[in-house]
Amino acid sequence: MKYGATITDAEGLRLTQQEKDLFRQMNPFGFILFARNIEHADQARALCDDFREAVGRNCPITIDQEGGRVQRLRAPLAREWLPPLDHVANAAEQAERAMYLRYRLIADELFSLGIDSNCAPMVDVARPETHKFLKNRCYDADPERVSRIGKAVAQGHLDGGVLPVLKHIPGHGRATLDSHHDLPHVDLPLDELERSDFVPFRALNDLPMGMTAHLVYDRIDPQPATISATMMDVIRDRIGFGGLIMTDDIGMKALSGTPAEVSRQAISAGCDVVLHCNGTFAERAQVMEAAGEMSDVAQARAERALAMRKAPQELDIPAVEAELSALMGGQVYER
Repeated sequence: MKYGATITDAEGLRLTQQEKDLFRQMNPFGFILFARNIEHADQARALCDDFREAVGRNCPITIDQEGGRVQRLRAPLAREWLPPLDHVANAAEQAERAMYLRYRLIADELFSLGIDSNCAPMVDVARPETHKFLKNRCYDADPERVSRIGKAVAQGHLDGGVLPVLKHIPGHGRATLDSHHDLPHVDLPLDELERSDFVPFRALNDLPMGMTAHLVYDRIDPQPATISATMMDVIRDRIGFGGLIMTDDIGMKALSGTPAEVSRQAISAGCDVVLHCNGTFAERAQVMEAAGEMSDVAQARAERALAMRKAPQELDIPAVEAELSALMGGQVYER
């Protein structure tokens, strides 16, 4: 059975009959949750069950739960974390272990609700010029240190039964604009990017899934990476990423055209899956139609990614929280 080449969302707290019928017909690869979809634990689990029942399989359900400013689950369902950049700074030389423990706890929170994927690690390298929408979501300014921390974050997810999604390939850290609203440009040659921004993505090129960056790399191709076949070749051949590539949300203002048009462009460029969020019901249907079914190559990548889902390892939560607090000098959560 071929998967639809889309990851989409739901309007509310449970699926409507119209949504169930659409998902049953179009069989999207997976789904993504937002704060509007989550009221309490039993409801969140029921919505995840709705998604899986609609497509008739154990489809992946993902979310943006970085901790800090970007987290869809909030108290009392989830811990209120420091921004990642602050977390790493507080942990200092113990940052890799502290970030592993942070995301092992996050994975536990997600898995308990039926969510088995998370859009992290985010290994964009922080720069002085990095736009504020991204800056404190980064881990560090040193690409090698970002790589090590990113590996720890990914392992924390995998040990908790949650598939990590590497973002934003091939690197968003040099953007001085917010791609939710504008199209950023990066004016650097490929060899310089390979020595800096690409380093963490190359180090984590064996992860199951990755998400594109809506940026133009002016000296490589005039199209945004998400819809650029040239940039997809860079990601596959120069960075060596072999996992499933999903777009960042195609509804972001960095990309122009209707959602259906952008979907066709992204698939044509070499993306495996289109991520479409916050659209109308009609737009969701149009995107699923435009993206179509996965190619044979994309389907194989999807199946390899799903094969990396494992049962969570046992977790002693009090012990993990105590260790993390000791590593962080007690400064773990937002106050």
